[in-house]
Amino acid sequence: MKLHALDMAIIGAYLVLTLIIGFYISKKAKANLDSYFLGGKTIPWYILGLSNASGMFDITGTMWFVSICFVYGMKSAWLPWIWPVWNQIFLMMFLAQWLRRSNVMTGAEWLKTRFGEGKGAQLSHIIVVVFALVSVIGFIAYGFVGIGKFATSFLPWDLTTQIGSLMISSENMYALLIMGVTTIYVVKGGMYSVVMTEILQFLVMTVSCLIIGIIAINLVTPEQLNAVIPVGWKDIFVGWKLDLDWSNLIPSVGEKIKSDGYEFFSIVMMMMIFKGVLVSIAGPVPSYDMQRILATKSPREAAKMSGIVSLVLYFPRYMMVAGLTILALVYFSPKLNAMGPNIDFEMVLPYAVSNFIPVGLLGLLLAGLIAAFMSTFAANVNAGPAYIVNDIYKRFINPNASNKKYVQLSYISSFAVVAVGITFGFFVTSIDSVTKWIVAALFGGYTAANLLKWTWWRFNGFGYFYGMLAGLVASLVVPLVLPNVSALNSFPIILCFATIGSVGGSLLTKPDDMEVLKKFYSTVRPWGFWKPVCDEVQKDNPDFKPNKDFKRDMFNCVVGIIWQTTLIVMPMYLVIREFTEMIVAAIIFVVTTVILKKTWYDKLED
Repeated sequence: MKLHALDMAIIGAYLVLTLIIGFYISKKAKANLDSYFLGGKTIPWYILGLSNASGMFDITGTMWFVSICFVYGMKSAWLPWIWPVWNQIFLMMFLAQWLRRSNVMTGAEWLKTRFGEGKGAQLSHIIVVVFALVSVIGFIAYGFVGIGKFATSFLPWDLTTQIGSLMISSENMYALLIMGVTTIYVVKGGMYSVVMTEILQFLVMTVSCLIIGIIAINLVTPEQLNAVIPVGWKDIFVGWKLDLDWSNLIPSVGEKIKSDGYEFFSIVMMMMIFKGVLVSIAGPVPSYDMQRILATKSPREAAKMSGIVSLVLYFPRYMMVAGLTILALVYFSPKLNAMGPNIDFEMVLPYAVSNFIPVGLLGLLLAGLIAAFMSTFAANVNAGPAYIVNDIYKRFINPNASNKKYVQLSYISSFAVVAVGITFGFFVTSIDSVTKWIVAALFGGYTAANLLKWTWWRFNGFGYFYGMLAGLVASLVVPLVLPNVSALNSFPIILCFATIGSVGGSLLTKPDDMEVLKKFYSTVRPWGFWKPVCDEVQKDNPDFKPNKDFKRDMFNCVVGIIWQTTLIVMPMYLVIREFTEMIVAAIIFVVTTVILKKTWYDKLED
């Protein structure tokens, strides 16, 4: 594709502006680690929320969403539950407040408030650092694949390069260059630069999304869309089976559904709900999402920050997803059908963008999509090194180093994390494969230990270490040993290994120190199986009241999931012009908003 000079100028101007902002703000990040990684805990909650939403608006995920919307239609609104997308709802309702009350810098440091300082606590500290780095590296590799595919589709130069005997493809060279630019401003400015550039990126992305939705509405009539989709594509609800027959339209789509393992969709839904509840209560993985929570000013603001993410993210993003999907369905189905069994659904987004966006708007859109990648990548680059510097170097190697030394080491760690992530990215061939590994296998290994740490007093540091170790090993081994088992179906297997490690490691070792448990329980105030600890706390403080909000929190989570889902389906119905369904979704949105105002927002406390 050949870009117009105006489009290239817009993209170039955006990249330059991003660097200027990053460098201008970087002076604030040099004071100490708290400033570098958490912005000094002075950034307003709504700014952090917009930044967090921007970090989740990644281009690789957007390409995946467009591909599943193409295949599954309105039913694709359920498939992000595999992450699960409603972990933000659980954070919003109670988990963000629990996390923020610890007043620490990283997820690994947070464990000290739960397990204390003993050997088990040290082992738990080490294993969560390992997990955090593996997950950050996995996300960087995931982004590397997506931005390479995307850039090659639009940017006009062939950058294929040979270094000695090593041939680097044009896709990989584009990814290296864009990652390089992003790394520069992230390393220079830390959290301040990440957050402030992400606000710019979020605004650009939102405008781009709305433009694409409007263009799609104007270019695709309902009659055109109906001619290229199977019966049931517009129906959001399903029976026992999926029942989408693509055989007379694009036979390869049917093969895609079989390979995904989603034919018996009701079973898939039940598995996603089972996994989603457990993963959500376990809390966020130790990455940028947790970092934003720990960077808020108070527990109450942490909850509001998590709430605003869904409110601002999903409507514009799914307007873009639906718009690109119907443009590709109507105008590119013949070309995709001609690919036969080699069809690449991850290229649906580039196909639609390159043919239907006018000059000028195309440059803005491409800048927005590049921004989507940069924001996610930047958030991970800023989160990962915190574990290296704060949780390894400062804790075990040099606890008395100067702030300048810690910040300098943060620069080096950032470059190292990026280099390792890119290296793994060279070996990843499919966005879909790495997405499913992250959301099913990796999260499966994380869930058991992190669920029990909130809910069971007898769970100790040794249990956390062995549970996380068993889960991490299983998440790497199970996909190799059972390659024909889908990523979603491998979750219970990995969860089983992680649970055995967690429970066995706890029961075969001594309980954690009661003073540590009392301080954790009285400060964080989780619900769950804490009676022995609660009794001890009440001996010292008879006025202490245990958390009895479990039923209210779960009710709010159910209402919140419905609320969040309406934010996904409303823009999709709008773009495909199913206005009755859109109005119904809007009414449900208003009702659930009123309920949450009374049962959640009005009851927030620090």
